[in-house]
Amino acid sequence: MNRFIACLFLLLLLGTAQLSAQQVADEQFHYPITDPHHRIGDGPLLLFDEAHNNPVTLRGAYAPFSDLLLTDGYRLRSVKEKISYDQLKEVKIYISINALYNPENWKLPTYSAFTDQEIETLRQWVFDGGSLFLVTDHMPCGGSVQKLGAAFGIHIVNGFALPKNGRPEIFSKERETLLYNEITTGSGKEIDSIMCWGGTGFIVPTKAHIISLLNEEYDIYLPNDANQIKRPIPEDIPRLSGKGFANGAYLQFGKGRIVVFGDGAPFSAQLHGIKSEKRGMNHPAASQHAQFLLNIVHWLDQ
Repeated sequence: MNRFIACLFLLLLLGTAQLSAQQVADEQFHYPITDPHHRIGDGPLLLFDEAHNNPVTLRGAYAPFSDLLLTDGYRLRSVKEKISYDQLKEVKIYISINALYNPENWKLPTYSAFTDQEIETLRQWVFDGGSLFLVTDHMPCGGSVQKLGAAFGIHIVNGFALPKNGRPEIFSKERETLLYNEITTGSGKEIDSIMCWGGTGFIVPTKAHIISLLNEEYDIYLPNDANQIKRPIPEDIPRLSGKGFANGAYLQFGKGRIVVFGDGAPFSAQLHGIKSEKRGMNHPAASQHAQFLLNIVHWLDQ
């Protein structure tokens, strides 16, 4: 039941949670790669976190994520053990998606999904040259990785970042909410727009580069209980203006690299709810997402 509840969390954004609704991987989604970044099976090892109550797995909702990176030549392995130096010795990129302290508790306070020792181990590993791809989401995911983010100077909000008009979230260069940088432009495979489905925002250090930007069209809601977020959103819930907050960024940290993103859906390819609506890389308005993911991993791989 725990995993089922975790899979339903995005439904809270629309106020239409139904016990019969689920999110499953879209087995029909395939993104063609004619020129893999590495020879198949010979690429660097990427470690996928399944040790911190993550509601997504390589064999579950993130199977299309796994298939895409394997097709690009990477080696990908899930890990169910807590972070240690021995575990990271041969790893190029550590990937953590939607880590949770407690998937049954959707009320404040939210505690860290990572122990202090794990955070220090990961911080030192990145400083020495490792790469971290940290993806989180709205409360309580954001709060579960606040201490980890802070170790790198990234301050993640434990809230819900939602557009005030309730419309689909399209970040684009035309609207100046998707910025020009090494990941969206410098790779040679330009990304003009991406789509999100709720999430959170964060503040990054000055040396970081913002990928996608929230603005005054967003509010970041700070409920005591995630179940308070439903349409219409109650007026008494505290909120911050989205202006000045990022929901995607990257930075160099010592000899290593970090990419952080505030929504987990864009890197999946899901069939969502009883109508099997497409969400993630398979959505018609998200046709550049697969290449966006590849651009991120290629930058982390440098």
